[in-house]
Amino acid sequence: MDDISTRRASTGHERDEARWPALAEGLGNSLAATPVPGLVLPVSSRPAARDGRGDGRLDARMDARTDGRTDGRLEGRAEHKRPTALGDAVKTGFDRSASLAGLILLLPLFLMVAALIWLRDPGPVLYGHVRIGKGGRSFRCLKFRTMVRDGDRVLVAHLAADPEAAREWEATRKLKSDPRVTPMGRMLRKTSLDELPQLINVLKGDMSLVGPRPIVADEARHYGAAIRDYMAVRPGLTGLWQIGGRSDTSYAERVLLDQTYVQRRSLALDLWVLLRTVVVVLRGRGSY
Repeated sequence: MDDISTRRASTGHERDEARWPALAEGLGNSLAATPVPGLVLPVSSRPAARDGRGDGRLDARMDARTDGRTDGRLEGRAEHKRPTALGDAVKTGFDRSASLAGLILLLPLFLMVAALIWLRDPGPVLYGHVRIGKGGRSFRCLKFRTMVRDGDRVLVAHLAADPEAAREWEATRKLKSDPRVTPMGRMLRKTSLDELPQLINVLKGDMSLVGPRPIVADEARHYGAAIRDYMAVRPGLTGLWQIGGRSDTSYAERVLLDQTYVQRRSLALDLWVLLRTVVVVLRGRGSY
């Protein structure tokens, strides 16, 4: 699988990195502009400019530069919005209490989904995939199992046999037609029910209800210097990526959405994202 990724790397990076200048420019401009088409942030998440102009410009700037290197890899620079200790405590308390309430209320649904998974494809009903958390600490991100049990072998064989699928995987880390996903798994992914077990991660403190999309170690190279923004907070059960297009976005847009959340995060923004998530899940947009 590493050989496949190496052979396809240049095409995927060129496609995503070519879009970075325009995306970064959009983030640095007035917040009336949206970083991803269709995603409009609430006014409460728009910080005033540091120089006192009050024109609604973001108090963080990003640039794309190569520093004279020949690989064309981009570096993003952004100033962090530093929440107060009280703000962090409120967010943590909200995450823990809401996740506990959700687990209690959704227990019948959990049991029903688990039973359906086991009946359709006997085996473990939960799958824990290692992801990068706050501060670079790794944790097992829980999901209902949506794939066949030998999914890694199936993926390697599929990418080796299908160059177009290999390019799609390298560019987005997703496949619209994924041979590993079971029929039951497709339904769970379409409705986002597969991610409900992440409420356990939130209760444990590995994740937050709202935050950047949890990534695996191999994806960190796509972030460049922007990985420090990602690791500044706990990854989220939902976030700007989930309500801003999900799998229909490019990887460069995913990175930008993660940075946007970190720079503007607040409890008001979290509540807005949670409400928007309900709408997006009901529509099923960008999920596969």
